Amino acid sequence: MTSLAHSARKAARRAHRSEAADWGARAGLVARGLLWLVVGLLAGNVALGGRDQADKNGALETLKGQPFGTVLLVVVALAFAAHAVFRVLNGAVGRDKWWQQLWQYGRSAVYLFLAGSTVKLLVSGSGKENAAKPTATVMGWPGGRSLVGAVGIGIVAAGLVMAVRGIRQDFTENLDLPSGRMRGVVEKVGLAGLTGRGLVYALIGGFLIEAAATFDPHEAKGLDASLKTLAREPYGSLLLWLAVAALLAFAVWSLFEARYREF
Repeated sequence: MTSLAHSARKAARRAHRSEAADWGARAGLVARGLLWLVVGLLAGNVALGGRDQADKNGALETLKGQPFGTVLLVVVALAFAAHAVFRVLNGAVGRDKWWQQLWQYGRSAVYLFLAGSTVKLLVSGSGKENAAKPTATVMGWPGGRSLVGAVGIGIVAAGLVMAVRGIRQDFTENLDLPSGRMRGVVEKVGLAGLTGRGLVYALIGGFLIEAAATFDPHEAKGLDASLKTLAREPYGSLLLWLAVAALLAFAVWSLFEARYREF
């Protein structure tokens, strides 16, 4: 059994160091950049008065509606799945502490979810979702209200950590940054993208906490509903355009990460 485990770990190390794994990791980041680019553009249309669904599912549906959209979504799904596999290998062969390995597996789950959402859209033809429905289901469970509140707190915390990471520019640690003016561009885009996206996620988590506190699942909002709610607040138009800029910056940052990240 020990010999089998040793052989499996050795094979995982070879796969992790392979050129295919490197390409898969970068492909997933490019796919993420494309997805958030479309989300940002849809959010911009919302800021102009449009009724687009400015979230992951709306972006996937928009991509599907393009020429060769089905082929494009297949490529996107494969890219997300490849990145998920890379994250699993990262966790399996790395010398990180247990919580860092857990983070790798968690990231793998996120990319598997994105791949699954893309495949689901390809199969079902619709990606429309309402955050209130699953929230209402969970709140009907014993202790469900506390669970929804805990998830909301977790999303707020994750968003704030992302924002702080952007402000402190910790994201540069794993980058092989270019020299000269381009280095400054990458750092500024990373600052804007990670900080802004973190604050947007904190907003979504805040709505989940509100849903749990008021026992009203309709207060739970995904990205699309959160942006549209933000637009109705005082100075909402300005805040929404700032969110649009942050989402677009994160999309560009994803492409920079795909290019300069050291895996």
